[in-house]
Amino acid sequence: MKTSVQQALDVIQRENNEPICAYIYDLAGMQEQVRGMLQTMPWNTKLFYAIKANPDPRIIEALLPLVKGFEVASIGELLKVRAVSQEVPILFGGPGKKESELKLAIEHNVSYIHVESLLELRRIIAIAKERGQQKPEVRVLLRINLRSNTLPRTKIVMGGGPSPFGIDEESVDEAIELIRVEGAGAVRLCGFHFHSLSNNMDARLHAEMIELYLQKVERWQQQYNLQVDFVNAGGGFGVTYDGSPGFDWSLFTTLLQQSEARNRLATRGGELFFESGRLLVADHGYYATEVTDIKRSHGQMFVILRGGTHHHRLPASWGHNHPFHIVYTDRWEHEFTRPEVRGERAHIVGELCTPKDRMYSDAEIDCLRVGDVIVFEKSGAYAWTISHHDFLGHPHPAFHYLMEGDEHVNVNATFQSANC
Repeated sequence: MKTSVQQALDVIQRENNEPICAYIYDLAGMQEQVRGMLQTMPWNTKLFYAIKANPDPRIIEALLPLVKGFEVASIGELLKVRAVSQEVPILFGGPGKKESELKLAIEHNVSYIHVESLLELRRIIAIAKERGQQKPEVRVLLRINLRSNTLPRTKIVMGGGPSPFGIDEESVDEAIELIRVEGAGAVRLCGFHFHSLSNNMDARLHAEMIELYLQKVERWQQQYNLQVDFVNAGGGFGVTYDGSPGFDWSLFTTLLQQSEARNRLATRGGELFFESGRLLVADHGYYATEVTDIKRSHGQMFVILRGGTHHHRLPASWGHNHPFHIVYTDRWEHEFTRPEVRGERAHIVGELCTPKDRMYSDAEIDCLRVGDVIVFEKSGAYAWTISHHDFLGHPHPAFHYLMEGDEHVNVNATFQSANC
């Protein structure tokens, strides 16, 4: 059946007489974007999907034929991937891996474990030795926290200073020695992992950061006589929510093509990994929620939604106004006046009993009525799964998926052409 975001809202309304509250994921749009990204990447670079951005099984299924594999940060995430595919490559990260998780990760045949500390490395070595010599070596990448103040600065920084993430650069030699002496025959060092920041918008600085990573690895190769098969440069590719330019993937991959350090890695047979989450899915998710009340309080207008931050926590956690469009409806079955706001500013808030449940402050509203639907765009990443779903016990939203082969429409144009 041909569908669209607008048609999906119609289906949701027919299936449930309650006010609309739903996530709509454009799986075809995600696939199209990833195909475009892959076309510009140098031949020795590989793209993984970091499912922490959105671990919905349907998204994993949609990206499975396209990406090299998946990056997970827990056993729960790992099992979600393995429920979709038993063979796809998996990178297993996270700063607080328990011994039971490490054992399960090895049993479920993860491709590489990102080692975050010397203690974690010792645990992996012990587990690998317990498995016996008949088992294949456990393959690891050392996650390194560089001592550098040249990294781009974003709201979320995981490296270049004090951090729970990774092994300090000063301890690289100790980690390598541990593998060579205690882990011989049980653990194999395949390369290095870096992930220094999140949501970076500057493609040129990001490329310079990758160059720094590769130069560091080259020095360690020479210093410790290493064979480095893989360098995982992490993710951190940014998405904007205020209409400003986001991450320029085309410029980034052009600079990668020109990178001498990447070319040297390729000449030695090495591959460069990226584990992107937000950039792959953010633009292809929509959170649609119906207006249930509009009222004035102390001179200010408030638009109250069926949903809120318990479904979509990103605007509250990041402190931003989340972009939206309005879908106008004719549903109004009452004889009394339909509340509305016209030509003024209003705060768009959720249904929770807390003033922190706010999606947008001082939104400029041309026309909005109770029963209309607000669709928050860029809701494909870090929205549903980071939220406190069960606070106050409100029903969860519905989930709808737009598949490849469905009729595609210009979502923005559809919303903008609606009338109030």
